[in-house]
Amino acid sequence: MPRVKVPRKSTAIDMTAMCDVASLLLTFFILTATARQPEALTVDTPTSTVKIKLPESNIATITVGHGKVFFGVQGQPIRERVLQKMSERYKVPFSAEDIKRFSLMDNFGVPINQLKQVIDMKGADRNKEGLQPGIPVDSVGGAASQLHEWIYQARIATKEINDESLRISIKGDANEEYPTIKKIIDILQKQKVNKFSLVTSMEGAD
Repeated sequence: MPRVKVPRKSTAIDMTAMCDVASLLLTFFILTATARQPEALTVDTPTSTVKIKLPESNIATITVGHGKVFFGVQGQPIRERVLQKMSERYKVPFSAEDIKRFSLMDNFGVPINQLKQVIDMKGADRNKEGLQPGIPVDSVGGAASQLHEWIYQARIATKEINDESLRISIKGDANEEYPTIKKIIDILQKQKVNKFSLVTSMEGAD
């Protein structure tokens, strides 16, 4: 008997559902992503082979480069509380709007009596090279330096809000002179902070 030929039909796949899912995922990532802000102090960190990732919360970063020191702490509520404490400590007033704008700043590098002018600037103007002279790291008249107070108040604020200890990281330029780094380490050790992280770039493969 002759074989019966079954007519072949083309296979059609409906991609509508897949396109809808892809569009939803793309929209989700765009809306939830945080734009990376330009750094006010750009440094060329030394390289290493260590692959330990820094935590995204309960951490403060001290950036050192070109003889300047910048400070930043993660978490908007912590930043607000730190500025309130520093305002009380140095008797420098900040409005509620100043505190809100400060909570959006990743880091800064000015004496506290110049901080309000920096807060009032737009982000692009604030991060212009050479605008911020750095946070004072030297003690004056026996009083602790401003960097010491920023670190100390950030530690207290983190404990109050998150009930956790603040971790400290130092992000230094590869060509920075040792005395500046030594001053920062001395400030940390005066607060009995003997454990901190050094931020480095990944070393390329040979």
